[in-house]
Amino acid sequence: MPAMRILGVSGSLRRGSHNTSLLRAAAQSLPSGVELVELDPAILKAVPAYDQDDDHDEVGSEVRALREAIAGADAVLFATPEYNGSVPGVLKNAIDVGSRPYGKSSFNGRPMGIVSNSPGPLGGVSAAKHLQNILPGISGPILQQPEIYLNGVGDAFDDKGELTKETLQKVLKQYIDAYAAHVEKHNK
Repeated sequence: MPAMRILGVSGSLRRGSHNTSLLRAAAQSLPSGVELVELDPAILKAVPAYDQDDDHDEVGSEVRALREAIAGADAVLFATPEYNGSVPGVLKNAIDVGSRPYGKSSFNGRPMGIVSNSPGPLGGVSAAKHLQNILPGISGPILQQPEIYLNGVGDAFDDKGELTKETLQKVLKQYIDAYAAHVEKHNK
C-alpha cells in the first residue's frame, strides 16, 4: 500500500478530457510510494446542486461517495479547464458540497494542488486563480510555487490519451515532483 494517496479531481466530464488525461500523466510521474486515484466523473455528475437545506447527517449516496473519496485521500489534485473565465460549474459544486456543512469540510487539512490547462495560449490561468481564491479556509495548504498553467494542450495527447508533447511532460513532471514534496511535508 502506498504511503500517500492523492485524489485526482478532473474539472471536465467530457470523454477524452484533457484534464483527465493530465491526471493520468501526473499519476505516471509520481515518485514511488505515492498513488493518484481519480475521482469517478460519474460521482461529480450525480452530485446534486449544493443546497444549504441539505446540510445534515442524512445525505444521498452521491454526496456520501464524494465526501468519502475526499476524506480517504491524503491530498487532492485538481485538473481544471477554464470555462467562461472561471472553473467549471460541476467542479465548483463538488467543492461546495464537499466542504459543507460549515466547519466539517472533507477537504480540511488535505494539501491541495492545481493544474489548469487550455488549448489556447493562457493555460486556464483564470480558473486556477479562482480555485486559489475558493479553497483557503475549507482545505489544507495549497501548493503556491511552482504554479502550472498548461497551454496548447489541444495537440498534446495521442488518440489513446497519452501525453506526448515533451515540453508539457517536462513542466508537468516538475510540478508533480514539487506537489509530492508538498504533500509529504504536510502529512508528516
